[in-house]
Amino acid sequence: MSPIYNFSAGPACLPEAVLKQAQQELLDWQGAGMSVMEMSHRGKEFMSIAAQAEADLRELMAIPENYKVLFLQGGASAQFANVPLNLLRGKKSADYIYSGQWSKKAIAEAKRFCDVNVAASAEASNFSVLPAQSEWRLNSDAAYLHYTPNETIGGLEFHWIPEVGDVPLVADMSSTILSRPIDVSKFGVIYAGAQKNIGPAGLTVVIVREDLLGETVPGMPTMCDYKTMADNDSMYNTPPTYGWYLAGLVFAWLKKNGGLAAMAEINERKAGKLYDAIDRSDFYANPIDPSCRSWMNVPFTLADAALDDAFLSGAKEAGLMTLKGHRSVGGMRASIYNAMPEAGVDALISFMADFEKRNG
Repeated sequence: MSPIYNFSAGPACLPEAVLKQAQQELLDWQGAGMSVMEMSHRGKEFMSIAAQAEADLRELMAIPENYKVLFLQGGASAQFANVPLNLLRGKKSADYIYSGQWSKKAIAEAKRFCDVNVAASAEASNFSVLPAQSEWRLNSDAAYLHYTPNETIGGLEFHWIPEVGDVPLVADMSSTILSRPIDVSKFGVIYAGAQKNIGPAGLTVVIVREDLLGETVPGMPTMCDYKTMADNDSMYNTPPTYGWYLAGLVFAWLKKNGGLAAMAEINERKAGKLYDAIDRSDFYANPIDPSCRSWMNVPFTLADAALDDAFLSGAKEAGLMTLKGHRSVGGMRASIYNAMPEAGVDALISFMADFEKRNG
């Protein structure tokens, strides 16, 4: 059977080795006589799974001891509200960087709870280049600065970490987390939906500095309080146990394959190959300035949009799945997260060259 390569932006492909291990353990986890899906989250078996997953994530990301790691529900979108609810800490405003669709949604939600200062925007360039930090209009009294390091839909990525002084820096890392090493100590809060580089949909990882816990907006729902979740080891209620287990398998897979430094080398190489193929051609184009191109999400268009359906149909026949661009952008999008093997990128490049030869 020919290999199938899934370029979905999320839920995205998972490492084959992880899926095989989950399959082997589906009915009986390590002799426990039950599936992880059937375990009590407070039983010793699942507690050991949860503890190992957190330990492995801390090791992979070199998370300092003064940070809590939370495994939550609600997706990254729930954090659009939870961030201001937890981090306003008596202040009335927060800074946001507008770089695409996901930061737009974060801004809209934050406006329900505070005054939002859009300190910088990529809208003038149609979200093709990021404004230099020297152009930002930061508020020195902001409760925090929020940005989206990678815009999954548009393929616009920060390759640098903003400098914000003592203002807590908040990052929605849903589509870049674990793709390379980062300095966690530069952030107040990092959050990420799991369904791109961590595991299946339904789990959200939040990494929060301890000094930012415990001073919430009055009337805060208990389930939204980072301190409540931290004090209860993410088990104030029943957590997404199977997603947590699968995330743990992914963390172990990353460690076995050289950690985040090794993943960075592979991811940069995969993205470089694909962008080179696009740039060498007059048939394909990428709208993003080379200084801001995403390693994880590569949008591209065909010279003749009338050929889009034929491209997608041919790609599917070749085992290259889920390449249609987001409805707000059009064209194509190849999401090449950690679990996408380099062979998948090579297969896509080969198909693109053949399609151009036949239709260019």
